Amino acid sequence: MPGKVSDYMTRKLITVSVEMGVREAYFLMRDSEIRHLPVTKDKQLVGIISDRQLRRPNWADEAPDIEHPYLLSDDLTVGDVMIKDVITCRTYETLSKANQALLDHNVGALPVLDKTDELVGILSAVDLLTALQDLLKREKSLKKKHA
Repeated sequence: MPGKVSDYMTRKLITVSVEMGVREAYFLMRDSEIRHLPVTKDKQLVGIISDRQLRRPNWADEAPDIEHPYLLSDDLTVGDVMIKDVITCRTYETLSKANQALLDHNVGALPVLDKTDELVGILSAVDLLTALQDLLKREKSLKKKHA
């Protein structure tokens, strides 16, 4: 897949702090129609939280035989539930490398860092589908030219 991460990443970032309540984070994602929120502290990436974690997180079920309702409340903060070992990519990396990272780690998005480790974007599976669509269009137009 040709191209660099910077060509397809989403630059308009919505980030949250470790102190934000999980209920507030959930509604922010829902209202913004996004599925991943990078978590920052002093402008540095410290974690990521996804809507999947908030809908029914691993920590909601202590034991498989215990049934209890899971309620989103702001008693828990983003910092309590975020993934701290964040898989990231760089603006200058190839889309192929970033795509492989998504597959290898079974994640839906990668925060994008620049050369100075500043968070500058996010690359989601949807962004990669856009890149694939562009590639397919180019391929189709090349076939028409050679036909």
